[in-house]
Amino acid sequence: MFVTYFRIDLSAEEYLRYYKGTARFIQVRAEDGRRVRLPAGNLRSFVTATGIHGRFRLCFDASHKIISVDKVG
Repeated sequence: MFVTYFRIDLSAEEYLRYYKGTARFIQVRAEDGRRVRLPAGNLRSFVTATGIHGRFRLCFDASHKIISVDKVG
């Protein structure tokens, strides 16, 4: 299992594009500098009235399949 961390600051209006299906993936910069692209649905449970904000831990396997996404701060 591999782990990387990233921060996201996405307003509710911006996330609405993903929710409606206009955009399917969210791309972020991990703390180690890598670009990470993940399906928007993996962040749906973290949406609040103000959007998605905070630091997250992404766990994935050797095939880059997402195991979990957790909010850590």
